[in-house]
Amino acid sequence: MKVLFVHQNFPGQFLHLAPALAARGHDVRALTAETNRRPSPVPVLKYRWSGEPAAQGLGARYAQSAERGWRAARAAQQMRTEQGYVPDVVFGHPGWGETLFLREVWPEARHLVYAEWMYQGAGLDSGFDPEFARPALAGRVSTVARAAHLVQAMIGADAALSPTRFQAETFPAELRSKITLCHDGIDTARVHPDPAARYPLPDGSRTFRAGDEVLTYVSRSLEPYRGIHTFLRALPEVLAARPGAHVVIVGQEGQSYGPAPATGSWKDRFLAELDGRLDLSRVHFTGRVSYADFISILQVGRVHAYLTYPFVLSWSLLEAMAAGAMVVASDTGPLREVIEDGVTGRLVDFFDVPGWSRALIAALADPAAHAPLRAAARARVVADYDLNTVCLPRLIDFVESGPPR
Repeated sequence: MKVLFVHQNFPGQFLHLAPALAARGHDVRALTAETNRRPSPVPVLKYRWSGEPAAQGLGARYAQSAERGWRAARAAQQMRTEQGYVPDVVFGHPGWGETLFLREVWPEARHLVYAEWMYQGAGLDSGFDPEFARPALAGRVSTVARAAHLVQAMIGADAALSPTRFQAETFPAELRSKITLCHDGIDTARVHPDPAARYPLPDGSRTFRAGDEVLTYVSRSLEPYRGIHTFLRALPEVLAARPGAHVVIVGQEGQSYGPAPATGSWKDRFLAELDGRLDLSRVHFTGRVSYADFISILQVGRVHAYLTYPFVLSWSLLEAMAAGAMVVASDTGPLREVIEDGVTGRLVDFFDVPGWSRALIAALADPAAHAPLRAAARARVVADYDLNTVCLPRLIDFVESGPPR
């Protein structure tokens, strides 16, 4: 088969699937943006894209998505006319609009989309956090307007794939019959508990080892969507109660999903709020780290905190469970799907700062009592989310023998 993946930041969610299909003898290629500098496991063609076109108002997101889709379609047409390339399967992420018009170029192909998220005006991330919510009607309308290109992409697809049930259920009921559930997969052979693990801080001041009293937090960006404000606000009580504990916080300043603060970064804003209450000699911000260091951080951690709005579930949560971490997580929809409170981790109300302090203190104080939860968390990921034995075979089957056109 000829399989074309489409993603502005390829390989993205197709990191494991694309090379696995190539290894099975398929002709696998990718279409991505010219701004993408990530290494690719398969040959790529890049469409021209130097930045978001100017657009304003409620239609801005659709205008930007349609423009990107048009540029991707022109590159696809070039592949067809100049190379004679006609894929059997086109599998793309619709989030940025690239898949919108590809059927016009390749009507004979089977078109698949990665159904990661559908924006809704209420009940999910929009308006969830009253501290940062926009005015009710304005916020809802703005959020709903962001869904137009996603609905169009889903209607135009033959089938879709969603990594979690929670995410699949954000799509309209009329479209859910198109969705197959399968996570991208966690390599549990690589991500596992390691009693010999060690992690030296970037400044060289200290090296942590498995068994040390280390509390970890990981997010692509340190922003309210991933609960950095609740986590930081809980830390003064935690550090006061556990004088030997250290905190390792992984993530870049800025934002990936929510709005930016009026000035500076969210990290700076919340640290200023806690000025004089937080022992920063025991709170270590690493910024972005390599994947190997990320795994080491999870392996040396005694407790891992993960918070999120009702939104896309981070791979890092399942990786923390695979590493045998004692996870304390927010009691929000994405987490209830993978964590059973008191069995595979602890769930705490997202906004309950004192509750977070208590849960983190208890987990740090008695690692032996929480060892069964750590073991059960890893077992859950191995059973349901393992890359090689569970997810990758399902993903391959989805592409190779998916629903007929």
